[in-house]
Amino acid sequence: MSTNRSDPSSGKAVLKRPKRGVPEGLWKRCPGCQATIFRKEAERRLGVCPECDYHWYVPARQRIAQVLDEGTFEEWDADLDPADPLEFVDKIPYRQRLQEEQQRTGLRDAAVVGSGMIRGRRLAFGVTDSAFIMGSMGSVVGEKLTRTVERATQQELPLIIISGSGGGARMHEGMLSLMQMAKVSAALARFAAAGGLFISVLTNPTMGGVAASFASLGDVVFAEPRALIGFAGPRTIQATIRIELPKGFQTSEFLLEHGFIDRIVRRQDLQSELARAIDYCGL
Repeated sequence: MSTNRSDPSSGKAVLKRPKRGVPEGLWKRCPGCQATIFRKEAERRLGVCPECDYHWYVPARQRIAQVLDEGTFEEWDADLDPADPLEFVDKIPYRQRLQEEQQRTGLRDAAVVGSGMIRGRRLAFGVTDSAFIMGSMGSVVGEKLTRTVERATQQELPLIIISGSGGGARMHEGMLSLMQMAKVSAALARFAAAGGLFISVLTNPTMGGVAASFASLGDVVFAEPRALIGFAGPRTIQATIRIELPKGFQTSEFLLEHGFIDRIVRRQDLQSELARAIDYCGL
């Protein structure tokens, strides 16, 4: 609201205008180079910094929209809810943590799965989201991924899983969580024996039990630029073995150089590269 005040030198009233602030959420700061980026520009570039090419985190639903043909995604097992079999409590009860994470992220758990199309090619698709308890693999995540692999086997579909998981197995569910690594891996072994094609896409971060199980088992393994990929983090490893780690250790560039992944693919090229890989394999 404008107010008037007197100017002592002229005796005239001077109009005082309120300061206009910048609307919240209009800009984003790049975690890579710290540049301030217009939010709409970042969204237009699929969450990639125009200054340094840093690939930001994007939610599971947004990844689905980026990779699959518009309107083709059909979600599977959306009604699966996590339980609290151990009645686990750390700072807060696990049951309460789940409710808070569900309200905050809009997800029931850290994985979304279903079928869809890429350039007209039907496939089975899964994505894990690090926003939900760091994308850790609890019972629901393992069950959803296993069912997706089994449906891909039955329907003879190519399988794509995009991993964004920094938490590994979810400690809140104990052994029930840890066994999901073996369960998903066993389903993938049956899928491979049936002649299926599994393309694994690793994003920042892909760590812990996820990296140690299904994420590393792709027939073709793609990774986004500068993604952190590994089991334990670099600081944990360095503190344990007490030697200096190589420069860029556990980045996708380092792992490509050492044969752990097949190709680094920028986000805007991912859909076309996935379609090309499926065509190349004759599926």
